[in-house]
Amino acid sequence: MPPSPHPTVARPSVRRLASAAVGLLALLGSALGLAPAAHAANSSICDIYCDARDPSYATSDRIPVIAGSNGRTIALHLSDNDVMGWASIDGGTGGDEVWLDRSFDGGATWASGSKLGDTKTPSGSTGWRSQMYNVDDWNNAGVGALRACGRTDGSSVTVCTQWARVNRNAWSDSTAAATALMMDYHKDTGKFAGWWTSATALTSIIDNIRTSGMSSYAYAVSTTYDKLKSAESGDFRDDYADDTGWWGLAWVDAYDLTKDTRYLDTAKDDADHMAAMWTSTCGGGVLWEAGHTYKNAISNELYLQLNAALHNRISGDTTYLQRAKDEWSWFQGSGLINSGHTINDGLTDACANNGDTTWTYNQGVILGGLTELYQATKDDNVLDAARTLADASTSSSYLNPGGTLHEPYEPDGTGCTSNGDSFKGEYVRGLGILNQQLSDHPYSAYLKQQAATVKAKDRDPLAQYGPHWAGGYTGSGNGCQHSAVDLLNAAED
Repeated sequence: MPPSPHPTVARPSVRRLASAAVGLLALLGSALGLAPAAHAANSSICDIYCDARDPSYATSDRIPVIAGSNGRTIALHLSDNDVMGWASIDGGTGGDEVWLDRSFDGGATWASGSKLGDTKTPSGSTGWRSQMYNVDDWNNAGVGALRACGRTDGSSVTVCTQWARVNRNAWSDSTAAATALMMDYHKDTGKFAGWWTSATALTSIIDNIRTSGMSSYAYAVSTTYDKLKSAESGDFRDDYADDTGWWGLAWVDAYDLTKDTRYLDTAKDDADHMAAMWTSTCGGGVLWEAGHTYKNAISNELYLQLNAALHNRISGDTTYLQRAKDEWSWFQGSGLINSGHTINDGLTDACANNGDTTWTYNQGVILGGLTELYQATKDDNVLDAARTLADASTSSSYLNPGGTLHEPYEPDGTGCTSNGDSFKGEYVRGLGILNQQLSDHPYSAYLKQQAATVKAKDRDPLAQYGPHWAGGYTGSGNGCQHSAVDLLNAAED
């Protein structure tokens, strides 16, 4: 069994005066209606213990990353039980300098010049270490990381290790990836990054809570809802059917987790908003964007899944079920599914398959939608259709060159800045939903193989994942990270 998840506030084992002062100020700020203090990487933090604790008191010592400089070894030490870390430099001479950097956004930024625990090797010694500092700012929901940095005596060149963190909320591959994803979460705005990609990232976190039992980040659900409910057109709607569908499914997921009916009511509003985009052009289907004519696969797949999911959660419903049935009937005959049983992007003005890219998410969202429709109707033909589509996408050499899932636009550079970086996550999420429904779980081996590959080839020491699952690691970001969480959720479910 995994260890019990940490609560979302600091545990009451801090007894030092400084910690009491921090707590008193936090309570006073709350009483006055003030927002929590921003995460300052160089401000003093108290958790189980307060910053600047002597490493001789550490209850464990794990070295996840090291770096070298002029024959010296710079190491990051972590004490998982204490949720703290320290830096060391060895193999040198007196005057060598060593310190810690601390970041609350996955190493993207840190307090320049803060140099936590900055110290120098004493004369006559070959090595030294800093004091211990907290990794997380748990009182302010700050998910942190540390790195060790140093300079050799007389040098102006700084050398640092990679970023790493303790194993709080990281006892498995999926929880470690979810914790790294939460480094991208902006509690002040309620977003991860972007609009619809914040919905898909939130869904990844909710699914991780369900599959792993780790509830530490459940606060993101209500925070996101409260911060963003009035954004765009309100109730998580805008002029794009797919944006609205992603948010609707996120709130269905939130309802399943919390049983808070406000989330289900919002999902209903989102589905109704999408229903207003259904037109008779090409015989039916919802538009991609209000006021335009393009009909694409993803909007209609989301419409299918959202309406079927709502029916399965609303007693006595007939409206959402009929919409889901109408959608699947139209989708089957629309031409969006090609002869190879994969799905192209959309339809031409002449209502024919446009032959555009078979994005991975178009192969996956349909599987989640058909699974919900099967649960609503118990029609075996629906499940058979889903299996046919899943067999095609998991065996496609175009989508899986060398056996690893690959977005058709890859490679696209080194970062994770495009919407397409989210697509593989939506694919494996839908495949995982179908896999759980089928009694023989035929796609478990595929999901586990993908998870083993990405873990071995596309991950850094902070459990951040990149865009190319077959490797190598080139950097991370919201879409890449939540896609990895989706994969690991599905592989461990």
